[in-house]
This record gives sequence, structure tokens and C-alpha cells, in this order.
Amino acid sequence: MIPALVLTAGLATRLRPLSLVRAKAALPVAGHPLIVRILRSLGAAGVTDAVLNLHHLPQTLTRIVGDGSDLGIRVRYSWENPVLGSAGGPRQALPLLGASTFLIVNGDTLAGVDIPALVAAHRQSRALVTMAATANENPEKYGGIVASADGAVTGFSRRGSAEPSHHFVGVQVAERDAFASLAPGAASESTGAVYPALIRDRPGSVRVHVSPAEFHDIGTPDDYLRTSLLFSRREGGGLAGARTRVDPSARVEESVLWDDVEVGAGSMLKQCIVTDGAQVPDDTSWVGVSLRRAGGVLAPGERRIGDLAIASI
Repeated sequence: MIPALVLTAGLATRLRPLSLVRAKAALPVAGHPLIVRILRSLGAAGVTDAVLNLHHLPQTLTRIVGDGSDLGIRVRYSWENPVLGSAGGPRQALPLLGASTFLIVNGDTLAGVDIPALVAAHRQSRALVTMAATANENPEKYGGIVASADGAVTGFSRRGSAEPSHHFVGVQVAERDAFASLAPGAASESTGAVYPALIRDRPGSVRVHVSPAEFHDIGTPDDYLRTSLLFSRREGGGLAGARTRVDPSARVEESVLWDDVEVGAGSMLKQCIVTDGAQVPDDTSWVGVSLRRAGGVLAPGERRIGDLAIASI
């Protein structure tokens, strides 16, 4: 199987304030960090080598993944400073990837893509890029891929567009030649610059592979909470992290507790996210908020209450 680049360098601004504590791909989803779930799914598809690009809070990822040996996959890292984007990142990682064909996997989604089928479709078409997609059933939230009947991508629609489109689910196969126009270290976005240029200059070189893949987003705190609760219901438990302590008199409902959290006596949490090391005071009630240890600048929408920074989800 071809190697994979997992895009984990982004600043995750839509996920703030959670992404002020961990990189997006390091967030726990029902007991397992998102990056662990992604790498395990790649390993199950036969991938033995992966590269993670790093920029924002890199230590929160490297201490989970290490060299990948615990996950049965060799992992190396492509460092970016500044962050280089969805096209500049792959261009920077080419020397580590080595192969002429590789997977690019978003580090902020979970998608049940049939990777061998995606790779086979890519090779059969001889495209430079093949993007896995489903029907775009929520165009008010997601932009889309516009394609001809034979699967050739002709453009990209903006969120809210009425134009029929497909929903990209965060997994694609690419040839290194797709990024040949970029200089090493240049920042660039795939759908904003590189892929439109390929579509214009080499029609048919960017294609869509449509399948009924299940897709779960981690893009915002609300998306993250809903996805975590869904996986917890499916798999059982997994909503409290390591060394977390909940007083027997406290009540916790539909909430995610990260590592080293303390929930005080008589307190109540409902549909909340409590991040690493936060202490929920005794006899307090919280509904639909994130709680993190206050320190440094507050994120937009946060307010400080005692030692906690609080934001609505």
C-alpha cells in the first residue's frame, strides 16, 4: 500500500478554545485520540508508512504517536514554520513520503473510506489527484466538489451554493507531480490555487471518487461533542480521560472530560467539554459550555470565572 500524509499542522481556529489546549488531531474521541483512530484505520487498510505534518502544539501529537510502533505503522514528521496549507504541506513532505503516489488524509475528520478501492480508481484513471466524496447533503455547511458525469472535477462550490456538488470527506490520493508547481516552503491551498490550476491546464487530472462513506466532522466544539457522544454510544464509555476524578455526589451527563480533570462535590455538567487539568468547583452547574484552565489570552467568546475560562459550545 502507498504511504500516507496526515494533515495535522493547522491552527484549528474554528475549534477554539479547545485547540488552545491540544492540536485538533490530538483531541480524544470516546477514549482514543483522533490521530490514533486515523492511523489505526490507515493500518487496517494496509498502510505501513505515514507522515504527519506539524506546526500548532506539536508536542500534543508527538507524545501520543511517537514513532508509531505502538500502532504498527512507521511515523515520521514534516515540520512547518509557518504553517504551509493543504498544498504547501504535501509539497514540503515529498522527500519524506518518497513514493510518487501517496494518500493525503485530513487530520480533523473520521471517514469510512474504502482506501484500496480509492487507490484502484485513482490508478485506473491515471489522474493526478482523486478525492473521496459523498453526496453533499448539507451545502449550507459545506462547500463542495463540482464534477462532470464521468468524475472529472470541474471546480469547487462555496458553502451555501445551490450548485449540485459532492462533499469531500478528507481522504485523497495524489501524485507528487500535482505539487510540482510549488517551491519548497511555499504556502498554498489545494482547492484555492493548486487544483484549480490543474483543472484549467490539464482537464481530467483531478477526479472525484464517490462512495457512501460515513463521515464525522471535528471542525467545531459542537461537532466535536456530537461526534464524541456518538462514538461513545457505539463503543461504550470512553468519555472520561486518564486520571480524571469525579466526586460521587457530582452529576455528569453527555459530557467529555479530558485527562487530569477534577469534578467537585455537588457539581453538575451537562453537554460540556472539560479540557486537560481543569477543576470544576464544588456545587456549581454548567450546561453547554467548554471549561479550560484560564491562562494567557482568552479566546473570542470566552469569559473568565475564577480559575476557569468558559465558552458556550
